[in-house]
Amino acid sequence: MEKSCSLLVHFDKGTPAIANEIKEALEGNDMPAKIDAMMKAIMLLLNGETLPQLFITIIRYVLPSEDHTIQKLLLLYLEIIEKTDAKGRVLPEMILICQNLRNNLQHPNEYIRGVTLRFLCRLKETEIIEPLIPSVLQNLEHRHPFIRRNAILAVMSIYKLPQGEQILGDAPDMIEKVLLTEQDQSAKRNAFLMLFNCAQDRAINYLLTHIERVSEWGDMLQMVVLELIRKVCRTNRGEKGKYIKIIISLLNVPSTAVIYECAGTLVSLSSAPTAIRAAANTYCQLLLSQSDNNVKLIVLDRLNELKSSHRDILVDLIMDVLRALSSPNLDIRRKTLDIVLDLITPRNINEVVLTLKKEVVKTQSGELEKNGEYRQMLIQAIHSCAIKFPEVASTVVHLLMDFLGDSNVGSAVDVIVFVREIIETNPKLRVSIITRLLDTFYQIRAARVCTCALWIIGEYCLSLSEVGSGIATIKQCLGELPFYSVSEEEEATESSKKDNQVNSITLSSKRPAILADGTYATQSAASETTFSPPTLVQGSLTSGNLRTLLLTGDFFLGAVVACTLTKLLLRLEEVQQSKVEVNKESTRALLIMVSMLQLGQSSVLPHPIDNDSYDRIVLCIRLLCNTGDEIRKIWLQSCRQSFVQMLSEKQLQETQEIKAKAQISHAQPDDLIDFYHLKSRKGMSQLELEDAVQDDLKRATGEFVKDGDDANKLSRILQLTGFSDPVYAEAYVTVHHYDIVLDVTVINRTKETLQNLCLELATMGDLKLVERPQNYTLAPESSKQIKANIKVSSTETGVIFGNIVYETSNVHERTVVVLNDIHIDIMDYISPAVCGDVAFRTMWAEFEWENKVAVNTVIQDEKDFLDHIIKSTNMKCLTAPTGWGVWIPGSQLVCKECIWRGCFGECEHRETGRW
Repeated sequence: MEKSCSLLVHFDKGTPAIANEIKEALEGNDMPAKIDAMMKAIMLLLNGETLPQLFITIIRYVLPSEDHTIQKLLLLYLEIIEKTDAKGRVLPEMILICQNLRNNLQHPNEYIRGVTLRFLCRLKETEIIEPLIPSVLQNLEHRHPFIRRNAILAVMSIYKLPQGEQILGDAPDMIEKVLLTEQDQSAKRNAFLMLFNCAQDRAINYLLTHIERVSEWGDMLQMVVLELIRKVCRTNRGEKGKYIKIIISLLNVPSTAVIYECAGTLVSLSSAPTAIRAAANTYCQLLLSQSDNNVKLIVLDRLNELKSSHRDILVDLIMDVLRALSSPNLDIRRKTLDIVLDLITPRNINEVVLTLKKEVVKTQSGELEKNGEYRQMLIQAIHSCAIKFPEVASTVVHLLMDFLGDSNVGSAVDVIVFVREIIETNPKLRVSIITRLLDTFYQIRAARVCTCALWIIGEYCLSLSEVGSGIATIKQCLGELPFYSVSEEEEATESSKKDNQVNSITLSSKRPAILADGTYATQSAASETTFSPPTLVQGSLTSGNLRTLLLTGDFFLGAVVACTLTKLLLRLEEVQQSKVEVNKESTRALLIMVSMLQLGQSSVLPHPIDNDSYDRIVLCIRLLCNTGDEIRKIWLQSCRQSFVQMLSEKQLQETQEIKAKAQISHAQPDDLIDFYHLKSRKGMSQLELEDAVQDDLKRATGEFVKDGDDANKLSRILQLTGFSDPVYAEAYVTVHHYDIVLDVTVINRTKETLQNLCLELATMGDLKLVERPQNYTLAPESSKQIKANIKVSSTETGVIFGNIVYETSNVHERTVVVLNDIHIDIMDYISPAVCGDVAFRTMWAEFEWENKVAVNTVIQDEKDFLDHIIKSTNMKCLTAPTGWGVWIPGSQLVCKECIWRGCFGECEHRETGRW
């Protein structure tokens, strides 16, 4: 069995050392070889070897050595060897080391004395320690602080032994005297720690006696003081008023570690607004003053915890929290924005949005490589602000529209989604948004952004001028027709030899360029692509961004262009009085659609047009040739109504999530409520009065009552032994991410004392025990709570098994009780979560999510089958299933807007949910 030791040493099991070689090296005079031999012996002992033959050799040849390294290795060796026999009695040969330890405690070298005193802190055998007590006490008055501080720790460990009070009963008195006269801060801290652990009343008395000088003590001693205050106030909440004054006085000390602990202690002990505000201010100061990113992340976690219970206080500090955006770390910025978005109120929304706008402008500098990702986070934050407070949308929407042509596609998609939502929720901004979108449309380079922008143009261009501008913009970005040209010689070749087809196309691009005087001009660039056998055909065609994307084979975008033109022409019929103009524009639109079909069916592109896009464009051509009132209503009204319904469903879902996160607590009818107005205020500070008010409010609203999980806990209790076993055990299993905690209750059902009771566990699968099992003594008919921590390395099903081993005074043989197996299911690691559409599609593109799985089920309805999957896998459906079903990748659903099969959620109506 592996031995426990205060030193962790790497051991290569492939080349084990031989005991005879170690013995020869120890008997020699070569000091480096002797050090190496001691290290090998210690590693073998730590890995389960016994090596009894080395003990006498080490006593003879190693123990007299004066070398410091040898002496430290000797103490490690003495720490891990077996010092008792099977009956718990100290081995006779251990008497040989007592004299050496006594000599070391009186050694003239301070280092030898100090490490020996530290070694005594790890000894548990009273028979070895008792003769050394006078020497230990002498070191309490040594001139060197290194020896005094270790002597105090040795006294504390001896006093905490089962027989410590008998062999060293006056230890608290001696340590208290040392504390009063000690000048070294580290030794003083150890002395106070000893009183804190062994004589708490003396520690409290010393603290209250020197309460005015606490802020002058060293940071190590102040940390122990805070630990004492937490312990005292948990047991006696009525006295926390005088201790909170000490904590507040420590908030001004120079040590940042003490300040952080003070803030955490204040939050845990008091609910008074003054105390919470002081803690929040401290966290904000640490957030700005510390350069370590890990410290900033921890402080942000503390602020996030404060936000859930004391939001009103943090609202006043929102601008201080926002200053953390100056950090270049994306994780810090993300956490900061998450906290700030939950603290927005009508009073501070303008300041927050102004700060976010400044940060967006800073990202245009391009100095940092992750500016695009940071800009995307800022755009999403501004989007959330505008949804909660629509009045600020007008101040940010035009600024964000400058990023529609951003090289970071994620940022551009977030902007266009934001614009789409704002134009519906803020009708007053419709005209300005449409005008700006038409002016900047040529800058868009991403197909996903183009499709959404085209949908906006088709839905929200309402007046005659807007419809005309929309059609003109699309035509300009598509360029001149046709999309490709074929030479006369090639036409003759095609007609004669279809097998050896020779095509030559000229792809050209066109976009507006800004001249030096500020005017616009058309910039053209042409490129020729010749297919084998090579034939050059001259041509000069111009194109814009839509044309460039079409010539790469993106015919889904072509289908969206056809739908947008169809909507604009249907609306043009309503607003345009002249039928001639309508027919003229319809003819041009039909020519564009036919040209796209011709391009898709030609061989000039590596991939022909897909059937879905082809059917969609053909449907648009038929609608323009023969339009009915019902079709007109579907195209011009139903799609927008579906979008409005989707927004309302989204808002309702967010509201439900907020309510679900809110703490629901109820007070019992017979709970006691203290009315602080009727209390005597004599001697109470303002902080204590505020704390009394907050405690009463929490008690009245039931915040102190946390019985909601009791039923859930009962359902997760597993019985490990039978009712007839002498030891009964049951476990409560808690799974948190990749940590498993077993809270095992062990009950002694016999009339005898169980000695060396040990819960031995083993795992199968990707589970690993974190802690070594400890031995306990269990009185007759008593119980013991034992916790075991297990680390999970992968989300796979694992098994925990083991047994309980114990001894009794009558029978010296060990008794073993085998435990039932505990099966850890993968479903325990999965919890429902929410993911944005853009983030989901990004992950879908990065990972191999889609695997074909054969399903045998008796469920006939798709919705019922989806609900069954959600319940079985403990997951959550990301899309709102209300009214129109859910899009499942790979399934054949019908788009009610398109009346067209096979969209797979990728037509321009995907966001409207009309499936």
